[in-house]
Amino acid sequence: MSLFVILGLLVCIQAQGTIETPVFVLKGRDLLLELHADPPEGLLYVDWKINKTVILVRFDRSGKADILHSVPGRFEFPENKFSVILKNLQEVDSGVYSAVAVTSTGDKPVSEYKVTVQGPVSPVKLTVDRVDSRCSESCDLHVTCRTHNSHINSTFRCVDQVCSQEGGERSEVTTSGASLQVYLLNSTIICNHSNQAHWTQDFIIAEHLCYLNAELPSVFLVKMVVFSVALIIMVSAVITVHLVDFKKHQERNGGQTPHAALEESSHLKVTF
Repeated sequence: MSLFVILGLLVCIQAQGTIETPVFVLKGRDLLLELHADPPEGLLYVDWKINKTVILVRFDRSGKADILHSVPGRFEFPENKFSVILKNLQEVDSGVYSAVAVTSTGDKPVSEYKVTVQGPVSPVKLTVDRVDSRCSESCDLHVTCRTHNSHINSTFRCVDQVCSQEGGERSEVTTSGASLQVYLLNSTIICNHSNQAHWTQDFIIAEHLCYLNAELPSVFLVKMVVFSVALIIMVSAVITVHLVDFKKHQERNGGQTPHAALEESSHLKVTF
């Protein structure tokens, strides 16, 4: 039974002729297409096709290229025979590119690429929303990994400079089909936004945040200190104003205190 299975697989492989190679290309980049196998004997020409129907370039047996379907300037031909460079690829250029060797006895596929052209992903921002610190050696970091149309929240716990991510790596597929991930690598928290052709990252060092958070005073403490200083300044100003007024009043009454001047005035005799 196994012999028949093996023979069947060999027949399928021979019928297929070549293995499709997936290729992801960033928009605007170039792509080199090469033959995966040497042309067979009795070669007449080699055709490069898109989606197995439209012939783009035909090479004669000497390797001379003839462009049959293309926008001018989209193809270049390196020195190695039967190879093609696709220039400035765009999303509409995605498809299956295949090379077929044509002989007097039939056609033989010699290369096949499944090409997907993708645009660049947007930048990401990793922010620390809150740090819950119990001491300088232990804290919980609450972070957000954010791109323009999606975000992921995650919590990291650091104890004695050893950090771990609660629930493990977090990831999701964005509305544009890219992958948004937040994960821990050694002591670094990484926020990654990527597709198969491009990626952007932001990161922070987790273990340092516990130390910094423990060294810096809390926001509440800072507010209390500022309020206390302002209150002292206000009280000092009020006291200073009253002292100045009191001194002026003394000078007007010949150096007497307001109370003494009042008592002296009560003994004056008023005559008419």
